[in-house]
Amino acid sequence: MLGADAIVKCLEEEGVTTVFGYPGVAICPFYNSILESDIRTILIRTEQNAAHAASGVSRITGRPGVCAVTSGPGATNVITGIATAFADSIPLICITGQVNSELLGSDVFQEADITGAVESFVKYSYLVKNVNDIPRVFKEAFHIANTGRRGPVLIDVPIDIQNAPITKFKYPESVSLRTYKPTVKGNAVQIKKVVRELEKARRPLICAGGGVLLSEAEGELRRFAEAHNIPVVSTMMGIGAMPTDHPLYFRMVGNNGKAYANRAMNESDLLIMVGARVADRAVNQPDMITRNKVLVHIDVDPAEIGKNAGPTIPLVGDAKHIFEDLEKEEFTCSCQEWLDTLRGYRKAMASKRKPDPAYVDPAKFIMRLTERMQEDAIYVADVGQNQIWSCGYVKVRKGKFFTSGGMGTMGYSIPAAMGAKVAAPERQVVAVCGDGSFQMSMMELATMCQHHIPVKIVVLKNNYLGMVRQYQHFTYQDQYSVVDLSGSPDLEKLSAAYGIPFLRLENMEKCDETIEAFLEKDESMLLECVIDPMDLV
Repeated sequence: MLGADAIVKCLEEEGVTTVFGYPGVAICPFYNSILESDIRTILIRTEQNAAHAASGVSRITGRPGVCAVTSGPGATNVITGIATAFADSIPLICITGQVNSELLGSDVFQEADITGAVESFVKYSYLVKNVNDIPRVFKEAFHIANTGRRGPVLIDVPIDIQNAPITKFKYPESVSLRTYKPTVKGNAVQIKKVVRELEKARRPLICAGGGVLLSEAEGELRRFAEAHNIPVVSTMMGIGAMPTDHPLYFRMVGNNGKAYANRAMNESDLLIMVGARVADRAVNQPDMITRNKVLVHIDVDPAEIGKNAGPTIPLVGDAKHIFEDLEKEEFTCSCQEWLDTLRGYRKAMASKRKPDPAYVDPAKFIMRLTERMQEDAIYVADVGQNQIWSCGYVKVRKGKFFTSGGMGTMGYSIPAAMGAKVAAPERQVVAVCGDGSFQMSMMELATMCQHHIPVKIVVLKNNYLGMVRQYQHFTYQDQYSVVDLSGSPDLEKLSAAYGIPFLRLENMEKCDETIEAFLEKDESMLLECVIDPMDLV
């Protein structure tokens, strides 16, 4: 057995079924060995998207997605995908080929210090120097990636190590890392403190972050909120933690959130932040969530607690375990008057849009689209105005809502949707993007065709980089700079080039019938929606 064979064997031991990647000489031994495996390999069209596609797999399965690329530009191209996963705590295993060990540091062809380059946005990285370390390294990597605060781990494997014989392959049964012992169970004393504060509170509020979804605690959160009639808001990454039409859910907070959700945060007397980083996009004034209230911050990563806002009660642990423990506690929380107040805010402060009837109204379109999507469908939003409209108007029932929240990486939606579809082929998957973000990943239409991955794509077309144009509208009084997307391709002809069915919606008159045609069959399809270039989120 060679080192490359050992890598494949490690992936098999971890139950990996798909690897996304792009080969090159330095990773060829691995791709040669994987031919003898049942693991599916998918040729992505640019390396960044290999990490995004692996992210889509991870967010569906709850296990690390895997990508494998070559050295030098292959490795550096995947960096943005790794950083995107790190910002949103998505577990990945990124395998990179590397030049011969004896040539490291010689600036030879396609050499790059990738472990050094990714240091600030991986949980850990390995440079394999001994072929016999491969089983241990991969066992540790999967453990690190998918425990505690999840995230990407990079494994850099020189080509000579891949080609070296391994004396004895034995995959470890367990991992014991002396300096890595993440806390899962919440402290019992701190949980009792939370219960005591809940009994006193008159305006309690739960703010659910992406950690709720990562720990698969949606059911526990919902049961706890329902049992005690506690209202819930979410960060962008927490969308889907509660069904969006649930009477206790008051949508997304933050700069682009609902005004009534932000008001609920400000006026609460007990705020439970769970699985959220308290970062600027959700809370741009951290002192506001500590003023005149008790702040409970629950997070599996102790480094996040107190980083941006000082909590009254810090509680380290996994959201699922903590809600399970809270469910066992008997207490009364009286807040019907508070709920009535919030419902009044929601009615009075609802967004009042006045869209131009000559175009598609993206807000209304997203509502109608998601009403007609299957109950467990997966909606993947890209970045830009399309993301904010999606966050504000998407309807999630038993499905999933994915986006790039922490890094805000344009071009994320199509490859992530492909990964989600590969992981859950029986579920409906729709990617929604703008014409700017679409052109960052439109080469993956070839991947969809080659590997028969039936993802549906909506392009909200306004011929601008809409979010930046909107910023320039307010900040520079309509002095626009480098946001005009003139020269973009004819999407109907582009779809035809790939053999993908195409639909165009120019206004709301035929919205419902177009959506029905778009969703009718489980096949790839591209729907272009022409929206007002001057529309604002």
